Amino acid sequence: MPYGRAADAFAQVGAVADAVLYEGYLLYPYRRSSPKNRVRWQFGVLLPRDWVERDGPVTPGLSGSADSWYQQTECLLRTPRADAVVRVRVRCLQMQDKQVEAAGPDGRYRPVESLRTPDGTTHLSFAEAVPRETDLVLPLRELLDGGRTARVGADAGTEAEALPDGTGRTVRRRGEVRAVTTVVAEPLAPELFRLRVRTENTGVTADPGAPRTEALRHALLATHTLVGGDGLEFASLIDPPAGLAQHARGCRNAFTFPVLAGPPQQGTTGAVMLSAPIILPDWPQVAPESPGDLHDAAEIDEILTLRTMLLTDEEKTEARATDPRAAQILDRVENMPPEVFARLHGAIRSLTSAQTPSGAGRPAWWQEGGDDGLSPATEPVLVDGVPVSGGSRVRLRPRVRGSDAQDMFLQGRTAQVAAVRHDVDGSVHLAVTVDDDPAAELHGWYGRFHYFRPDEVEPLGHADVSDPGPVRSARPQFPRPPRPAERPEEGRCDGCP
Repeated sequence: MPYGRAADAFAQVGAVADAVLYEGYLLYPYRRSSPKNRVRWQFGVLLPRDWVERDGPVTPGLSGSADSWYQQTECLLRTPRADAVVRVRVRCLQMQDKQVEAAGPDGRYRPVESLRTPDGTTHLSFAEAVPRETDLVLPLRELLDGGRTARVGADAGTEAEALPDGTGRTVRRRGEVRAVTTVVAEPLAPELFRLRVRTENTGVTADPGAPRTEALRHALLATHTLVGGDGLEFASLIDPPAGLAQHARGCRNAFTFPVLAGPPQQGTTGAVMLSAPIILPDWPQVAPESPGDLHDAAEIDEILTLRTMLLTDEEKTEARATDPRAAQILDRVENMPPEVFARLHGAIRSLTSAQTPSGAGRPAWWQEGGDDGLSPATEPVLVDGVPVSGGSRVRLRPRVRGSDAQDMFLQGRTAQVAAVRHDVDGSVHLAVTVDDDPAAELHGWYGRFHYFRPDEVEPLGHADVSDPGPVRSARPQFPRPPRPAERPEEGRCDGCP
């Protein structure tokens, strides 16, 4: 729908908005039989009010994982134009039941949980969801004069699809979703306004005591809102522009969290706000290395891809029959080129050039070959007077307090140092592989290590490496770690270098 600049801005937010829309839609291992896929739809769920408040009123808050009957966004916009236009797009999913029905000899159909057709395809009954969105184009003058309320629900519907060779059919049924969105603006200062977008489920359940699975048939799922406009800009509520902090604190958001959105950039104002039921930073982005949605949006693409690769043929067959989006994930994983998969291992974007006060570029921290010969992968550090570098052997002595619980299982084990890593804050970590780990060689090849501070290891010597060379005097020397009772209690840096 061509909305000029506002429509272009909404399109630029599309990948992030879709990630929000399908967050938790279907969880790994993407099979109907998985218990966690029997309890779905956890974010931005707007249910009929009588069902939500059967045990009392809901408590307003930012958490989009709490069931509610409404969602409210308040944000700040600035415009010098009296003819400014606000654009609002309300997006959600509508649940639909996919019921597989087998054809009987009498020509009638009977519901079944699964059906295998002669072509070898398995079909499963399951709950799906279809995307819905409503666009509102609202003159600011009208919003200042009482606002506008519009319908944003979805109609009921039924579609049937025949299965091969007359073996049966798939019937998809959707219940009606009744909902409205109200948009109001109020002036705060010259050319400054507070905008309120409130979406409510106005439906009524036949039985307020019905289970949640029944109420979901009349709910808005993964509800979120895009707000843009012509001739106006929005202010960050996380990092407000100068002079707007007090007004930002006055915005009241319930079951949603609005942030600036669009192409990656810096700044405290922007052309679009994304109000999502999950907490995001300003300018959220989907990593360019990500080849597609895995629905576990809070998970790591590489981990989910590896796990999906390891599904058995039987599990993959069930996943394909569970949902078309699960089948798309399997197809993408099975046909992923090696170079695409390699990019999922990670990327460093923060160690790029920064600007000096004079405007000249300089390394923000360290770059290979750009820091007077410094190479964190090979440079040794002193631990109890002993140079430790790649190839050195150490005994692990994790601190009693402030250590990761998993590290405590490695107390006293021997390991080999793969590299000395320096954080951007100047701290040092040793990347190690544990000697008696049967997968140590694989971890070393793939770059998966345990990380310990120099004061958490005891040097044992060097294994199969040449002279590590002189130790740079600019680096601190670390004493031998004290006995557990003497170790300091400050927290440990668990950040991965």
